[in-house]
Amino acid sequence: MSEITRLPDGMPVLRVTPMPADANIHGDVFGGWIMAQVDIAGAIPAARRANGRVATVAVTSFVFKNPVFVGDLLSFYARILKTGTTSITVEVEVYAERMRLQTEVVKVTEATLVYVATDENRRPRPLPPLS
Repeated sequence: MSEITRLPDGMPVLRVTPMPADANIHGDVFGGWIMAQVDIAGAIPAARRANGRVATVAVTSFVFKNPVFVGDLLSFYARILKTGTTSITVEVEVYAERMRLQTEVVKVTEATLVYVATDENRRPRPLPPLS
C-alpha cells in the first residue's frame, strides 16, 4: 500500500515530470533516471555550500519506496546533513504528485549522497568558512 502524505513545507530544489522516454513500456519510470535526478537535486545545496564545483563521491543510502509513473510531478527536497573538511552529506527526499482525478501525494524515494568540493583541477579543496 502506498504511503499517502502531503508535500513537505519549504521549496523543493527541483521539480520535474518524467516523460515516456524515461519509462518502460508499462509507464514505470526507470530507477536510473530517478537516481540521476536525485544526484542533480543533491548537488544544488552542496554546490551552494561549497561556493563552487562539487563531485559526487558516494551514495550511502538509496531507497525506492513507491513506483514513479509517466506524468507524475516529482518534487525533490534536499538538505545538508553534515559537512567535513571537503565533504558535504546531503539527504534528498522525492515526492510524486499523481495527477489523476484528485492529486495524490506519495513519497517515492529517499537517498543520502556525499559530495566533495573540488578546485579548477577537479581535486578536493576545503569548504569555505560560513559567513
